[in-house]
Amino acid sequence: MNSRSTGLIALVLASLTALAPFAIDTYLPAFPVMAHALGADNYGLQQSLTAYLLPYTVMTLWHGAISDAIGRLAAIRWGLVLFALASVGCALAPNVETLWFFRALQGMAAGAGNVVARAIVRDLFEGVAAQRVMAQVQMIFGFAPAIAPVIGGWLLGIRWEAIFVFLCVYSLLVLFAAQRVLPETMPPEKRRPLSSGAVIAAYKQVFGDIEFCRLSVGLGANFAGFFIYVLAAPVFLIKHLGLNEHQFGHMFIPVVLGMVIGSWLARHCAGKIANTTTLKRAYAWMAASTALNILICVLPAYHYALYIFPIALYNIGMAFALPLLSIAALDRHPAMRGTAASAQTFVQMLLSTASAGLLIPLLWRSPLGLALGMAGYLLLGWISVRGTLLARKM
Repeated sequence: MNSRSTGLIALVLASLTALAPFAIDTYLPAFPVMAHALGADNYGLQQSLTAYLLPYTVMTLWHGAISDAIGRLAAIRWGLVLFALASVGCALAPNVETLWFFRALQGMAAGAGNVVARAIVRDLFEGVAAQRVMAQVQMIFGFAPAIAPVIGGWLLGIRWEAIFVFLCVYSLLVLFAAQRVLPETMPPEKRRPLSSGAVIAAYKQVFGDIEFCRLSVGLGANFAGFFIYVLAAPVFLIKHLGLNEHQFGHMFIPVVLGMVIGSWLARHCAGKIANTTTLKRAYAWMAASTALNILICVLPAYHYALYIFPIALYNIGMAFALPLLSIAALDRHPAMRGTAASAQTFVQMLLSTASAGLLIPLLWRSPLGLALGMAGYLLLGWISVRGTLLARKM
């Protein structure tokens, strides 16, 4: 496979994985307007994130198994079509309860792209090449959280409903690209029958692997340390930092730039630096960034950019470690990569869902609360990864 084909495949896979951050970040600037239009408060709109994330998390346990049974492209097709229809339902919602319902349908469907994209990477590439492609996908994907709230702010100038129309159009365009560019990497002779018994047995095997679980928890906790700021963005940026709904890019652009830099470093260093050295450097960087974040929140800060800067720094280390942890976990179960990708995404999103429903309303009362939340997740990630074979020399 030549570099041009690899780059095009990586672009489409990144577009698939970007559906999830688009579904979350694009409507964050519209929270105040939507709360007024739907007769809800900030907490009610915050629960629309939980309504999305909980079904997303549960369905990640099935998307990989479904793609192992019916093929990668068919799983993508059904997921994106359902997401498009649910997006129209969100645009037409007359109240917050209806919004919760259609956000739940979006969540059920959106994970297909993320899970299947990871499985396709491991179907097509091996070893260092897989790590580099995963980093390339992550680097391209990283732009989504930066531009999503900016697009949301623009569309808010039309109507808040235009945000969900945009999500519908985006999902259909990605579906068209996937059908044209991506190969079917799960041919009929390799497919596994879909049954609840087979799925449960497969997950017993995957989750019974302590190494896999440690790597997946480490990956998910590292990501959750940043993701709490995404979930708390309407309060963090508007209430604490004094920005308005059109200025969300002031946070999302630099923090995503950090993610892109980290992904580039991961791709550049793959095969050149020992895995243990990569992990050691990534966690040292994240620890220093987290300490700086807490210090800034404790001391008086005179500009909102000071609160955002350490989050961007943290993302460099987080994205630097992500491809390595993801590939190492998936390589534990090469015979059922779809199921392993589902399990990995489930662990990651379970931590994010817990943040949305339980932690964020407690942490968003002050910038220091969010900084301590980041530190707690980083500590969880470090403890999990430190016990793996991958990090034995750390």
